[in-house]
Amino acid sequence: MREGRLPLEFRDRAKGFAAKVIRLYVKLPKEREEVRVCGRQLLRAGTSVAAHVREASRARSDAEFISKLGGGLQEADESQLWLELLREECRIEPSFTESIEKESDELIAIITTMIRRTGENP
Repeated sequence: MREGRLPLEFRDRAKGFAAKVIRLYVKLPKEREEVRVCGRQLLRAGTSVAAHVREASRARSDAEFISKLGGGLQEADESQLWLELLREECRIEPSFTESIEKESDELIAIITTMIRRTGENP
């Protein structure tokens, strides 16, 4: 089933990613400043992925579609950065971040393919 320009399944997947980010954020220990900062940045970037995907689904042109998906791609990549920093520098257990990191990898690959294919079909 399609909702706008994107399959509803993909929109739901992006929304699920945002939900996972929210659940991780709630579980993070907030006593240390670096965890609070990285956690807030992850929360902002991770939830923005779903917002950009939703906006892309309502795009009126290929250029707007690519632009909105590009924003989602940037936010997914930024989410990866904050996840890496939480794990590597803030010493958050990999078990907390692994599934979200894997999902961000997959979303990046899917969005990159969508952008490339749309750009190839004038």
